[in-house]
Amino acid sequence: MEHSTPSAELAVSAHGLVKTFGDVRAVDGIDLEVRRGQVFGVLGPNGAGKTTMLQMLATLLPMSDGRAEIFGVDVRTHPHVIRQLIGVTGQYASVDENLTARENLWLFGRLLGISSRQARATAEELLGRFGLEDAGDRKIAQFSGGMRRRLDLAASLISRPPLIFLDEPTTGLDPRTRGQMWDTIRDLVAGGCTVLLTTQYLDEADQLADRIAVIDRGRKVAEGTSDELKSQVGASTLQLRLLDPGQSERARDVVRRVTGEEPVLTPESGGINVALPDANRAADVLIGLREHDLLITSATVQKPTLDEVFMTLTGHATDELETEAAR
Repeated sequence: MEHSTPSAELAVSAHGLVKTFGDVRAVDGIDLEVRRGQVFGVLGPNGAGKTTMLQMLATLLPMSDGRAEIFGVDVRTHPHVIRQLIGVTGQYASVDENLTARENLWLFGRLLGISSRQARATAEELLGRFGLEDAGDRKIAQFSGGMRRRLDLAASLISRPPLIFLDEPTTGLDPRTRGQMWDTIRDLVAGGCTVLLTTQYLDEADQLADRIAVIDRGRKVAEGTSDELKSQVGASTLQLRLLDPGQSERARDVVRRVTGEEPVLTPESGGINVALPDANRAADVLIGLREHDLLITSATVQKPTLDEVFMTLTGHATDELETEAAR
């Protein structure tokens, strides 16, 4: 499924990336190739190694092993050049709470060596681009989470980098603000930027990414387009909702016997998702459930979701490691 791409077309080329912390291999031999002008999504739960991998590529953490190039420049040997080629937006806003939005952007510009006049002009341009003109003179402490995230992304664009690293840019945002951020990311790519995006949100990777690498426990377990990854779990998915959610386990046993596949339960909704190599097999499942007096309230057949892909590839749902990380 992976394709070799001429180096001149690559924004990121990484091979065998490893990061160890004592006996823990947070990143365990990851390879990545990101083509210029695309959104490349790195999908995985908290603790999977996404942020650590990104920090190595951004020169924020030294590599324990492996090699990487950004636009043909070696990350290990030319870190100062790399920092001129990239913009980095983390999971939490890195702006100064006690300064206004306009002052923050001006300060970032000055720190990057831009003249005071140019920094001021760039700040005004970015405030307009991200819809923050009216809030330009408000202190960041008064900003909502979505406004902070937009300002943080604006700050990463001051030097007009050709490559932008976005580390879970919509974590904690409400659905409307997430949608606005997605539109902003699409605009950046339309304007010629390349984006490397880490996310734990399956729908985000599905909506934005041209290619997706699935990361689990420090390793890349799959890579491809959204459709290529979904094809690994069957041509279609039968989504069932039981009249009695307490019968989920019985229903799963019936489905397993009928199809030979392992269905995915969604206990909170009394649902079962079944990967089908052929949509016509849905009738066999429904007949099997009826023969065992298992009643349903709805049944739909559609393309698989990335959630099912992750479950198939890793053996667990995306939220299981998130729960572990929170303990």
